[in-house]
Amino acid sequence: MGISSELRSDGIRVVTMAAPPVNALTVQGWYDVAAALDEASADLDTHVVVLRAEGRGFNAGVDIKEMQRTTGFHALIGANKGCYAAFKAVYECAVPVVAAVNGYCLGGGVGLVGNADCIVASDDAYFGVPEVIQGALGAATHMARLVPQHMMRTLYFTARTIKAGDLVQFGSVLEVVPRDRLDDAALQVAGEIAAKDTRVIRAAKEALNGIDPIDVNKSYRFEQGFTMELNLAGVSDELRDQFAGTEKSKK
Repeated sequence: MGISSELRSDGIRVVTMAAPPVNALTVQGWYDVAAALDEASADLDTHVVVLRAEGRGFNAGVDIKEMQRTTGFHALIGANKGCYAAFKAVYECAVPVVAAVNGYCLGGGVGLVGNADCIVASDDAYFGVPEVIQGALGAATHMARLVPQHMMRTLYFTARTIKAGDLVQFGSVLEVVPRDRLDDAALQVAGEIAAKDTRVIRAAKEALNGIDPIDVNKSYRFEQGFTMELNLAGVSDELRDQFAGTEKSKK
């Protein structure tokens, strides 16, 4: 359980998130994702990374329950810094990152895949940033890399989700495949990358990041400032309590 990393003989490193029941990561979990991607960067035998998940969905964002059972702002600050570290590690990974998305990809999950280099999804996958429901902001930076500006704003303000199949038209998702073919599809495109000279691919990754029109790290950090303001005002705690109560009543 948790975050695992396996380097295959073909140079593909598979990083897997397994945090049942819904893959909502704790503060430590986000730092573990960052550490796995940093390890990939430092290992010259790693030619490409496949970021995947076990369970019903790819990632449900931060662990709200962890945040609500702690006092003060320690968990909030930890989650902010952990997410920032994880998203940054994906974006700045020295080799390309292929995200294999199944089921739900929400909040922090969008932060991870929005900073990835290639996205392959299963036909049950959907994406969303429901932060406004819980009194938080964030990952608009990354959703804006998946959909056009007005679509991003609509999804953000309404907390709606969008199916992986609808993202293919925007070019952000490479392909959508049946769930049982997802790993094979991700490994196929990763294999094409891994077969290239890793010295060239690592240079290409750095070059493409260098010409990116948006500084994703600074942009996301700006968003996080408003999350802190909402928490200091007491709004976020109130909405998280409502969210937790709603989830409990569903059981």
